Amino acid sequence: MLTGGPLDVVTGDYLAELTMLILGRDRAKDPSGGWARTFLAQLEEGLGLAVDRGVRIVANAGGLNPAGLAERIERLADRLGVPVRVAHVTGDDLLADGPQAAAQLLGERAEGVLTANAYLGGAGIAACLRAGADVVVTGRVTDAALVTGPAAAHFGWEPGDLDALAGAVVAGHVLECGAQATGGNYAFFGELDARRPGFPLAEIHADGSAVITKHPGTGGAVTVSTVTAQLLYETAGARYPGPDVTARLDTVRLRPDGPDRVRICGVRGEPPPATLKAGLTRVGGLRHEVVFVLTGLDIEAKAALVRAQLDSVLAGRHPAEVSWTLARTDRADAETEEEASALLRLVVRDRDPGTGRAVGAACVELALASYPGFHLTAPPGKGTPYGVFEAVYVDADAVRHVAVLPDGTRVPVLPSPVRTRGGQGGAAADDGPRVLLPDPLPPGPTRRVPLGLVAGARSGDKGGTANVGVWVRSETAWRWLAHELTVERFRALLPETARFPVERHVLPNLRALNFVVHGLLGEGVASHARFDPQAKAVGEWLRARHVNVPEVLLP
Repeated sequence: MLTGGPLDVVTGDYLAELTMLILGRDRAKDPSGGWARTFLAQLEEGLGLAVDRGVRIVANAGGLNPAGLAERIERLADRLGVPVRVAHVTGDDLLADGPQAAAQLLGERAEGVLTANAYLGGAGIAACLRAGADVVVTGRVTDAALVTGPAAAHFGWEPGDLDALAGAVVAGHVLECGAQATGGNYAFFGELDARRPGFPLAEIHADGSAVITKHPGTGGAVTVSTVTAQLLYETAGARYPGPDVTARLDTVRLRPDGPDRVRICGVRGEPPPATLKAGLTRVGGLRHEVVFVLTGLDIEAKAALVRAQLDSVLAGRHPAEVSWTLARTDRADAETEEEASALLRLVVRDRDPGTGRAVGAACVELALASYPGFHLTAPPGKGTPYGVFEAVYVDADAVRHVAVLPDGTRVPVLPSPVRTRGGQGGAAADDGPRVLLPDPLPPGPTRRVPLGLVAGARSGDKGGTANVGVWVRSETAWRWLAHELTVERFRALLPETARFPVERHVLPNLRALNFVVHGLLGEGVASHARFDPQAKAVGEWLRARHVNVPEVLLP
């Protein structure tokens, strides 16, 4: 990014939900740790180049210890002989003032917490940049804050400039996952060079509008469809609440602006909620997994035999959770043994390590006393710790957001004075009379084909919730999709979602539907509750399901 063309700011998002658990365990071993070590390694290569080119760096790599990372950056700069002004943002760590303060803020939820961090906005970043910082590192901030902070500092936006801030939030959301906006993980990847997609950049204007593009000569593509895919990623309804502003995703308009250029405009902003989202992580216990290989005939009967043989062991240990899944990867009359085999996965979770040892020993003891062809993909291990993620909401006034300027001055950052009275700033499902759906297509001949022939999808996770965004690329297809893919149809196509609450949100400007499945991922990615723990491929599963598509939409 530094060598490919002109830039004002390079941003970096290092803090997935799972990362906080990892950093929390690192900090427990070494109090001076808790920050993203990869960032410092990357900075060693690029810091001098960034300073020479006048490019500022803003990253949330500080994790649980932004002050510690800032100090390491200053040491690195001294060693490299690069004059650099380093600032950092703190105050997100709700455990920093000790257990009693955490209990007052979180109540009973504070018990057993490894990390507890509020999602801060971009105001602290803006204060650091206005004070002349070359590098700003933060702890937990919203992903979009890495863009709203620099934009607010550059244009002098105030908290009341809601539309401008909302436009920057949308631009930040497009940038936050890097190459996902330029063809990475893209449903129609065969239409572009997806081997090495370039990273996106945003040209932001004073009114908050932006153009998403990429450096010349880099791979992938920036199109209305690639940007739409990223806009739908890990979102819910029309309102996208954050500490700086609530962005109205139903007002976003995307327009082509030349080759590899997409203009984002029309974004409206509403006041942010009076609360901040906070992510809590805990160590849940140990996860033990055993995978049995079932080959050839009578797959279902072989699976039933193993389960019956282990029932008494599992019943005697009373583990916290037991999960069996049978993946029918086998095919009839297969030419290779692997293609003739199915996988039976047993997952046991419990706080007592003895449970895993007992189950593992029982599985090994079956080696000569179970179904024909018995073998495992690997011997049972000691088990791996798993975590639990929980999202809660805390009063923004109770969080001490502080910008620590390059000269060490600590500047308190007050919450936005323009706030709603509501608690979480969320939105109800948008499938009611407030949303104007297009007229349905007239009846005509259909063909039963995969949904993905006409629709793209992008899915992801927020804690235990999964979202699946689905979009089409023509008004005719939108007239069909908006009426065809109801919540009931979605559940029927994806039976794993049938027992969970599902919301449908309609985004007509994007020709998109966004489905939110509450509880599909259990207690979050760190708990590894299902085969695809972050729901990354649920959208592709949906696209592979066969539906009756009007022939007028098909090639």
